[in-house]
Amino acid sequence: MLDLEPRISEEIFSETRTVKMKSHIKFAEEKLKETLVKLKTSKTEDQKLYKWINRALDDIEENAFCSTQVPKKLIPKVYIEKYGIDNLWKYDLPSGWRLLYSVANGEVIVLAVIIEWMSHKEYERRFNY
Repeated sequence: MLDLEPRISEEIFSETRTVKMKSHIKFAEEKLKETLVKLKTSKTEDQKLYKWINRALDDIEENAFCSTQVPKKLIPKVYIEKYGIDNLWKYDLPSGWRLLYSVANGEVIVLAVIIEWMSHKEYERRFNY
């Protein structure tokens, strides 16, 4: 069971300050959550992806800011229009896969909203690299 109170711990390294904050995971679309469940019983490669994504979700739940923040000017317009986000985070999965999410702050909880995961090739296309 998750603790409903977010916890903030600060670690200071030299002159850099890192904030860690627990979050609750929410999927941007129910269909995405259903796809994740299907991966669990799929072929071997998809089962690996399922494990990688679950590991990422555990990490994000432990610290919503554990990934790389995408600069605002690089956030694909489709995400802004579809989900109304103003921040985007990229979690690097093995074999070049990426998990993309946004961090939303509620009054008492932090939500990590999972937007999608994709192969590196799809990621490059989405971000016009």
